[in-house]
Amino acid sequence: MSVTAARQAPCRNVVVSSFTNGILDPDALMLGPVQDGGTIIANTAPGCWGPMITPRLRGGHEVTQPVAVDGAEPGDAVAIRIRDITVTSLATASGHDRWVEGHYLGDPYVAARCPQCGTLYPETRVEGIGQQAVRCATCGVPVTPFQIEHGYTVAFDPTRTVGVTLPGPAAERIAHDAARYAALPDGSVQHPILLFAPHDLVGVAVRLRPFLGQLGTVPAVRMPDSHNAGDFGAALVGAAHEYALTAQQLEEARTDGHMDVDAVRAGALLLAPVKVPGAGIYMGDMHALQGDGEIAGHTMDVSGSVTLQVQVVKGLTLEGPVLFPLAEDLPPLARPLTPDEKARARALARQWGLADIEESAPISVIGTGPDLNSATQVGLRRASRLLGMSLGEVLNRATITGAIEIGRHPGVVQVTFLAPLTHLERAGLLPFVQEQYGIG
Repeated sequence: MSVTAARQAPCRNVVVSSFTNGILDPDALMLGPVQDGGTIIANTAPGCWGPMITPRLRGGHEVTQPVAVDGAEPGDAVAIRIRDITVTSLATASGHDRWVEGHYLGDPYVAARCPQCGTLYPETRVEGIGQQAVRCATCGVPVTPFQIEHGYTVAFDPTRTVGVTLPGPAAERIAHDAARYAALPDGSVQHPILLFAPHDLVGVAVRLRPFLGQLGTVPAVRMPDSHNAGDFGAALVGAAHEYALTAQQLEEARTDGHMDVDAVRAGALLLAPVKVPGAGIYMGDMHALQGDGEIAGHTMDVSGSVTLQVQVVKGLTLEGPVLFPLAEDLPPLARPLTPDEKARARALARQWGLADIEESAPISVIGTGPDLNSATQVGLRRASRLLGMSLGEVLNRATITGAIEIGRHPGVVQVTFLAPLTHLERAGLLPFVQEQYGIG
């Protein structure tokens, strides 16, 4: 933790209005510290497309400056209660991308490079609108490492409950006032993606269901924010740019804060591992909505306001995030049995000579890896070790009392199932189950 954060008296509330340049650095200054049990309030900037067309940002996103939590040390966990997530953007744009050859060094998310003057992370200026609008400030050529292959511009209603994708003239009108429609926070430096005015998909009505694509703690080594996960992070292994890591460094250091799991929304409770003093809670990449998998590679990234309440959980060593979603977000088989279902099950158990049925509650363990198969295996192994049960038992429980859900393609999953209360208590998780589901 930074000396500045460590010497300050803990605050009950920390308001965050500053952002990283896309790099999560355990040696960088943290805000706070916030008290154990305190509140973090932030106005977040859009992730993905805006930072992706802003070469000075080096992580693919623009996340908040991390906040230290008083008393958090490596080997602990932090419980993050998501009290509120509110969309503030009036509109956004997104779509399926293509990489522009010659505009990056190895990884377009991390190391944008001007194709003409060769400057890495070049400063840029905007000339007009459209996909050639962002240009190198040194030599003036179009410089973004990404273009939208098939995309859309969407406007939201005043209540932020629905949106509609727009035709070309409307998209272009918004593009000329892009920063206002994006509601970019004052501290944000990204070019709003609304500048591109994509309009391939028109007249589609959507339902907003906002959540945070990035929420977690600072990794143990310096890395790009969007790569703090096993899938995107794999691109850092042996990379040509300055943020290259070994496979072992990535495995030991990452905290999987970049999940894109749509259940990380208001009302959910997230446990995150602590790998640096102070934990360093950061957030961003708010999505207005997303189906499982974020299969287009991107969704509707928006500005928004977030309120979190944080708690240090001493001695709870986690390999990755553990989520307790809202009950309505659980897979059907992982939802707690109703009183009527329990009564029927108990009657059936007695009929077959059992004294009672097992008492259980839901848990969702996050797994990440280079692909969905490896991410699933990581999630299953993490659940096995966390709960002290065999891998075979986790496999069976996830099959008959849960599901494997895709957070992000190519490699983030939720391993969700009903776990025995005895195992949850032994793992130190029972208080969170009681709080979230009223069980136990």
